[in-house]
Amino acid sequence: MRRVRVVLVEDNDVFREALELLLGMRGEVDVVASVGDGAAAVAAALEHRPDVVLVDYRMPSVDGIQATTELLAKVPGLAVVALTASADEGQREALLNAGAVLCLRKDQELDEIVAAIRQAAAGVE
Repeated sequence: MRRVRVVLVEDNDVFREALELLLGMRGEVDVVASVGDGAAAVAAALEHRPDVVLVDYRMPSVDGIQATTELLAKVPGLAVVALTASADEGQREALLNAGAVLCLRKDQELDEIVAAIRQAAAGVE
């Protein structure tokens, strides 16, 4: 099984570092970069060419919707999976309309998050 290359975009340092550690323990995911805001997401994706970008919805300056739109415009063949703690239905729909493949909650089980990352990567291969 090919490892899925992932860039994490999350402004909460503690959550980002914990998720990076947990995903890194999984054999099927390779976290190639971890950044704290949407503005850094595009640069990280261009540099590391991940299969999937896991992007937070609520971030200062560039939110998840703007980041998703910009990522997909500048990095062809990329899949974006949105991760949110509190987006309402309209916000989740906006993320999907911006091009996110899936929109997950931060409190979902790690297995569900990994499965979503694999599903998103499989959809763009």
